[in-house]
Amino acid sequence: MFIEVKNVSKQYSGHVALNNVSLEVPDGSIYGLLGPNGAGKTSLIRIINRITHADSGEVLMNGKVMTDADITKIGYLPEERGLYKKMKVGEQIVYLARLHGMTKQDAKLRMKEWLERFELTEWENKKLEALSKGMAQKVQFIATVIHRPPLLIFDEPFSGFDPVNAEILKKEIIRLKDEGSVVLFSTHNMSSVEEVCDEISLINHSEIVLQGKVKDIRQKYKKGIFEVNLTDGTTFEYKVPEGMSNHDAIAKLNEEYDLFGFHEILPSMHEIFVQTVSE
Repeated sequence: MFIEVKNVSKQYSGHVALNNVSLEVPDGSIYGLLGPNGAGKTSLIRIINRITHADSGEVLMNGKVMTDADITKIGYLPEERGLYKKMKVGEQIVYLARLHGMTKQDAKLRMKEWLERFELTEWENKKLEALSKGMAQKVQFIATVIHRPPLLIFDEPFSGFDPVNAEILKKEIIRLKDEGSVVLFSTHNMSSVEEVCDEISLINHSEIVLQGKVKDIRQKYKKGIFEVNLTDGTTFEYKVPEGMSNHDAIAKLNEEYDLFGFHEILPSMHEIFVQTVSE
């Protein structure tokens, strides 16, 4: 496991932010932290990122307890963005890259590559205050990933993006994973969870209430509902009666209708999120 969180607890002035939380983030994965506002997601992210310390428990990276020296291996995009509005775009990215240990030459080269990728080349010499919110978000994303850290932590990375740019960001996150980075991010965007996450942990009231691979969780919560397509073009949903196998249900349908096709409808992560948190 690349990151292991073991029995982590944290309190703030008597408020329990995390209660005995454990999770494992595998190598080569995108791991989602889900939960309603105030559940404890950001508290956990800040502990992994060494901004705050746990009251109890520990966090391991590659099998070793993390120390402040491991900060250089992390790229962190906080929910509350922070850029120097009076600095020029290119200068700011290079400055932040150098703080992460890159040479000025390498930082400039990679900065130009990223600006081109995000279609921001013409903004290189413009001040941050001249950019739209979405453009500024892209600049902050670039500053987070430019030094190619092995661990990327994104807190609500899609906040402030329109659907088109959110899709661009999803593809970049997947590409970064494919290039070797482990990605840990929190989000309220459930569709992005289904599209990019390999595994998730759902935190509610400071505790893990659901955990595992996305595909396994959706299978676990399925309700035996099929979409049935007939040869005449008719489509309808059919719920398998309790106690009947899927095989027998399809055989029964085949006796009554001219079937063209059918497939099982799995619940969305949004539905599972709402159901689990409500329970």
